[in-house]
Amino acid sequence: MKTNLEIGDKVAVLDEAIEGVVTKINTEGITITTSDDFILQFKAEELVKINKESLTNLFSSKSIAQVLSEKEEPEKRSFSKEKKSKKDDFVLEVDLHIEKLVPSAKGMSNFDILNIQIDTAKGQLDFAIKNRMQKLVFIHGVGEGVLKSELEFLLRRYEQITFQEASFQKYGFGATEVYIKQNAFS
Repeated sequence: MKTNLEIGDKVAVLDEAIEGVVTKINTEGITITTSDDFILQFKAEELVKINKESLTNLFSSKSIAQVLSEKEEPEKRSFSKEKKSKKDDFVLEVDLHIEKLVPSAKGMSNFDILNIQIDTAKGQLDFAIKNRMQKLVFIHGVGEGVLKSELEFLLRRYEQITFQEASFQKYGFGATEVYIKQNAFS
C-alpha cells in the first residue's frame, strides 16, 4: 500500500468529523488515535494529512471540523402545521384468510367461509369507525376474487368510506385499503 502518510502525522477523516494521529500503517489500513484516545482504522484514501499551513492554504481560516460540518446535509424541515398523534399513524390490518379466523375450516362450505370473512370485515370496519381510525387494510388474497367482490359490495354501503387497492410493495395484489372520513362533530 502506497501512502504519503507516516506514523506521527496528524490526519482528518474525509466525510467524518474525526481527527487523529497516525499510530500504525500496514496492509490492512492506517490506524489512528483520536484526541479522545479512540483507536480507529481507515483506508489511506479516507484520510488527509493536516497541518497548520495546509489548513490555512486549503480552507482559508476554517478548521477541518468546520469544512466537514458544512458538507453535511442540512436537516430537512417539516412543514406540517399540526402534530399528528400516534393514533393517526396506526393502520388496522385485518387478515381475512379463513385459517386466520377460525381454528379449523374443515367441513365448512364456501358459503360458510365467505360469511365468516364478511362478518369479520364488517365487525372490524364498525370497530374502526367507532374508534375514529382513519385507515384500515383488509388482506383478502388474490384467489377467484369472490371475497374481494363481496368486500367491495360491503364497503360501498358506507357513505363515509373510500377504498382502493392497497400498496403492492407491502401487500401484493391481495389487499384493499380503506379510508374512513370521520365527522368532526360526532
